[in-house]
Amino acid sequence: MNHFEWTQLLNPEFYITFEIAGVQLGLYIVLFIVFAETGLFAGFFLPGDSLLFLAGIYSRDLVQNVLAIPSDFVNVTLLSILVATSGVFGNMMGYWFGAKSGYYLFKKEDTFWFKKKYLLQSKDFFEKYGGKAIIFARFLPIFRTFAPIVAGIVSMDKKKFMFFNILSSFLWSFVLIFSGHYLYGMFLKYGIDLKHHIEWIVIGIILVSTFPVLMKLLKKRTAKPSDNH
Repeated sequence: MNHFEWTQLLNPEFYITFEIAGVQLGLYIVLFIVFAETGLFAGFFLPGDSLLFLAGIYSRDLVQNVLAIPSDFVNVTLLSILVATSGVFGNMMGYWFGAKSGYYLFKKEDTFWFKKKYLLQSKDFFEKYGGKAIIFARFLPIFRTFAPIVAGIVSMDKKKFMFFNILSSFLWSFVLIFSGHYLYGMFLKYGIDLKHHIEWIVIGIILVSTFPVLMKLLKKRTAKPSDNH
């Protein structure tokens, strides 16, 4: 392993290519991060969307280190299913956590890991879109972490939650992983290796995924002065 720098933790490629003593652990780390984003509550700072897109680019490497599957399509499909399943369990953990500790969370003071404003914003988001919020939130940083927790707090019907949970997790994983995989192959035909442009890809995905959140916050700020008149 090369010399470690803490800034590597912000780079999704670091997790995907991570190895110890020659053993590739990328697949396990990707699955853990996807679970942690919702299941461990503090995962809002983890690189979700960009991680999945890059996992699509590295799908063959990730899967081949665990299972030797010759079919490229089977590789990327299996990876998508594993990630989706991890996301489903993460949301279930978030729902359970919200159901058990909702009152405590609204009384909790802010810490580095917890910001009450994110919880309140997710609650508003959930009340506006209902069950569909679980699907929308999967593609939005921060909301992705808190939506299942809020669903647990408001005691959303478990069967309804599981339906949207499974649907959103599979949509999210298949869209991003397949996009990364096939766009990589498409650009490679024109002599462009996306692996050499990871930084720009990550920046682009972060901008696209956070744009709706930033616009929502901006609208709230601009609306406040007019409410006072």
